[in-house]
Amino acid sequence: MTQSTTRYLADYQTPDFHIDTVNLCFNLDDTKTRVVNEMAIEKVSDQSNITLNGEHLSLLSIKVNGTTLTKDDYQLSDTELVFALTQQHNTVVIETQIDPLNNTALEGLFKSGDAFCTQCEAEGFRRITYYLDRPDVMATFTTKVIAAKESFPQLLSNGNKIDSGDLENGQHFVTWQDPFPKPCYLFALVAGDFDLLTDSFTTLEGRNVALEIFVDKGNLSKAHHAMTSLKKSMKWDEEVFGLAYDLDIYMIVAVDFFNMGAMENKGLNVFNSKYVLADEATATDTDYFNIEAVIAHEYFHNWTGNRVTCRDWFQLSLKEGLTVFRDQQFSADMHSAAVTRIQNVRVLRAHQFAEDASPMAHPIRPEKVMEMNNFYTLTVYEKGSEVIRMMYTLLGKENFRKGIDLYFERFDGMAVTCDDFVNAMADASNKDLSIFKRWYSQSGTPLLLVNESFDPTTGEYALTVEQKNMPTAQQQEKHALHIPIKVELLAGGVSQEHLLELTEAKQTWHFSMFDEKPVTAFLGDFSAPVKVNFDQSDEELITVMQNAQNTFCQWDAGQKLFMRYIERLIDTPDYILPNELIAAFEVMLTSNDLDDALKAEQLTLPSFGEIADNQQIIDPEKIIHALKTLKLFLANGLSNVLSRCYQACQQTNTRTPQTRALASACLSYLVLDTNNEQLVQNHYDNGQNMTENLAALTAAINQSLENTDALMKDFEDKWLDTTLVMDKWFSLQGMQQGDDIFANLEALTKRDDFSLNNPNRARSLIGSFSMNNPKHFHCATGRGYEFLTTQLIALNTINPQVAARLITPLLAFKQYEEKRKAMMQSQLVKLSNLDNLSKDLTEKINAALG
Repeated sequence: MTQSTTRYLADYQTPDFHIDTVNLCFNLDDTKTRVVNEMAIEKVSDQSNITLNGEHLSLLSIKVNGTTLTKDDYQLSDTELVFALTQQHNTVVIETQIDPLNNTALEGLFKSGDAFCTQCEAEGFRRITYYLDRPDVMATFTTKVIAAKESFPQLLSNGNKIDSGDLENGQHFVTWQDPFPKPCYLFALVAGDFDLLTDSFTTLEGRNVALEIFVDKGNLSKAHHAMTSLKKSMKWDEEVFGLAYDLDIYMIVAVDFFNMGAMENKGLNVFNSKYVLADEATATDTDYFNIEAVIAHEYFHNWTGNRVTCRDWFQLSLKEGLTVFRDQQFSADMHSAAVTRIQNVRVLRAHQFAEDASPMAHPIRPEKVMEMNNFYTLTVYEKGSEVIRMMYTLLGKENFRKGIDLYFERFDGMAVTCDDFVNAMADASNKDLSIFKRWYSQSGTPLLLVNESFDPTTGEYALTVEQKNMPTAQQQEKHALHIPIKVELLAGGVSQEHLLELTEAKQTWHFSMFDEKPVTAFLGDFSAPVKVNFDQSDEELITVMQNAQNTFCQWDAGQKLFMRYIERLIDTPDYILPNELIAAFEVMLTSNDLDDALKAEQLTLPSFGEIADNQQIIDPEKIIHALKTLKLFLANGLSNVLSRCYQACQQTNTRTPQTRALASACLSYLVLDTNNEQLVQNHYDNGQNMTENLAALTAAINQSLENTDALMKDFEDKWLDTTLVMDKWFSLQGMQQGDDIFANLEALTKRDDFSLNNPNRARSLIGSFSMNNPKHFHCATGRGYEFLTTQLIALNTINPQVAARLITPLLAFKQYEEKRKAMMQSQLVKLSNLDNLSKDLTEKINAALG
């Protein structure tokens, strides 16, 4: 197993050297790219030796203040270059050679298809040149890129273009200058031959910004939605936060080989092509939504991440949590705020809560790290966003905006901490957030125990809330948190809304003037990332579901009913479900007050992950049985109303994302009736876009219909040459329910169009199988675990980042029943014994095995 060094937040020290300017020159070549790095370095302490980070580099030469160093003048290891700087102001020139073609880790400079591309966050720049690779070292960059003009007519980097021209032997160059100091993780370079979509945007300040989106040849028609999304984002950020763009050009490049969704490099965002390319034939409604959201996210980083960045990587949520909150607010304004919020909460409950309960549990500001790539997590991003949202709730919209303004006034152009952000919020609003700061340092998901009482003689209603913050693997001692709780009290046809602030272990609030005991809709809008134990009756939940003003609470009441019956079915498989559930959902489906997308969300059962997170000991077979039983009960009891809803959605002259969502949800129930196989075939044949085609295929796959193979073959034949659509096909294959799935999986991994070198393709098949196919991933023979381990062993040397993300389902082995626990553990031990185990996997496996 790889020996790695753990870094601690408590050990942070300011840098001994400051880099003022960086002049880079790249002479691009597939396997022998030369990089000349000229830096103006200033000593800011008494330290003489400077230690630069560097990995997978061939060092060609070093000059310090004009003098070439010999091997006796420096110390070189696999990760560091050390030499002396005796003057206060120094000019250092380092020349290195790198091999982009064989850089399958996709960090630093690599080849994506025929194009050169970079990914430097978190610590990829050290694969390009030796540098002080830390976010609090900020310099202005000038970058000259040289390459063959015919093969690479477009040479891109950060900032504004300041020079270009032709050179000998068919070469040409372009020089870019970024006037804003930045850490090296925001450096970007792309060289290729792309189709280009252009537009422009005029800011409120009058700056005319050129907008350019670069896509692979033949994909230009699929870039228009991304361009529209970019312009919406720029307009929204000006109107809501007063933040305007600051360069003359904003560029987006879409590439197929990319570990992340996208990267916010200053002025030159590099995107995974799945978050740029879309048309109705190839993209679903969800794809359209996600493209808009990710475009917005990376654009919003221009201020919350670039203009103000992190002091150190432990502060990652400073930029990511804040920017996720901003993109969620943007999406809520662009679409249904209620549906957007529900979908955010689904992700949190199904995946982030599980992360909080796993061996990798960590605060949104981690205290220690071995491999920084492992902390690009749902905790840092999604829970980090919820922490920002809680501040928004506590402060109110006006004071939150004042806090944002003060934050930029204080820290523009600086690398700062999470405390700096919270202090700006507190100072701008005169709100005491000292206890609230514990959210940044405390891991785990709080549990709220809710009790109520009502005195009919006085009309007083009392609500008592106790918070439980349980120990996590790395953090035993916990303290009370500052938790905003929105409640809605329903009585006599009247609704009262209140914002409660829980700051102690246990508090009680009293409400008077009630003629009858009110029904409480608790945690409106999911006002805090917590679990709730509130013993309300089925009738009370139905009352909330049908009468609450807060749409989230309506949906959540239905989910609580689902979860209640699923848990009863897990404990008692022959439990008789009540017909009152059918009646409640029939009222919901026939209501004119809910839009179709909300009805679709109401019909969607809790996921396997969300249910598992609520189990003391996870037995996959019992969960799967409970889900199947509940869904079949609803399908039978609601068959007529589901059929009417489905037909109404299908007969709509202009189908919308909302009607398609409801039609897909209804279809997933109607397909449980074996007489409805033709309905799935018709849905596929009559599909007007990718959303409807995939809904039919998913229904067929989930039920293993007789026509599944024929449908999948037809889809494959139609889209074989369209990479992103075939990713969807591979993802569906990972969800197969037939007993021959493992033979099929082996065959799929041997196809010419499957490669572990492509992160999207690896995630599509392997990730879909391990995350979305609990029946076979957790099969009693252990073959699901063995299949994942085999793929992880290969990915360990190809792309450790992807391997570390795909291993997640194995890490929670201690929560499973004994047989599966032992099988999962054995696979982790097998991985731990690899001689060349990457840092990425080492950290996670060590944490899991304990």
